[in-house]
Amino acid sequence: MKSINRRNSLKKMMMGTLAAGAAPLIHLNAKAMPQTQLKGNVNHAVCAWTMPHLSLDELCKAIKKIGFNAIDLVGPKNWHILQENGVDCSMCNGAEINLVHGFNNKTYHDQLVKNYTEVIPLVAKAGYKNLICFSGNRDGMDDETGLQNSVEGLKKIIGLAEQHNVTLVMELLNSRVNHPDYMCDKTSWGVELCKRLGSDNFKLLYDIYHMQIDEGDLIRTIRNNHQYIAHYHTAGNPGRNEIDHTQEIYYPAIIRAIVETGFQGYVCQEFIPKKEDKLASLEEAIRICDV
Repeated sequence: MKSINRRNSLKKMMMGTLAAGAAPLIHLNAKAMPQTQLKGNVNHAVCAWTMPHLSLDELCKAIKKIGFNAIDLVGPKNWHILQENGVDCSMCNGAEINLVHGFNNKTYHDQLVKNYTEVIPLVAKAGYKNLICFSGNRDGMDDETGLQNSVEGLKKIIGLAEQHNVTLVMELLNSRVNHPDYMCDKTSWGVELCKRLGSDNFKLLYDIYHMQIDEGDLIRTIRNNHQYIAHYHTAGNPGRNEIDHTQEIYYPAIIRAIVETGFQGYVCQEFIPKKEDKLASLEEAIRICDV
């Protein structure tokens, strides 16, 4: 009975407050929240494909409210939307064939060279810096042959990239869970490719989620190879979802190690939100990584 009386009393108090003109309490989701004040040590970004419930224009406006202004994996046809919103394209795409048909296979060199020859100048003209590329799948090929083929294909376009100050960035992907048979699935393979090309305009996209699955030892690997890394992606493991306490990677330590290398590029969120308020999940991830 006391519990019922207490609830009734609280209800009357709330109704009296509202009647007196006080504003009701409301839930502030990420769209309504004021701009987050970030520390400025990390350049934050988000992959466009992880927020399919928003148009690209809506995503641009949402991330600016959260407090950052860069989006990954947008191609030339949609750059005007970013530019209209004052948002950077932190990693361009649109020249690759796909993830499985890449530079490790000579069969695809002619098409890839054509594509990248067309897109590299567009990236530069738009004022962007990074253009993604992929090794492709092994398809029975050994690692050494894949390296030799990749060097041969990339050398046909690396001069153009240097001329336009565009960095070709090959992504490291796991081959155990998400991308079976992908060749550039170990940092050591990607670093060796960087060394053989010998150009500052070819580097790696170190995806923290993917490399946790395929090799682990993340901080040591980043510290030892940071000079070959142009870009980072995040996601929680297992599941590729939020990077909060529900998963195994401790992102504050990872990002702190990245910052300590003097990294000046972007750390991009590429997790798939499970929670209903996806923008709240994104804002939480930005705060976690804002060391």
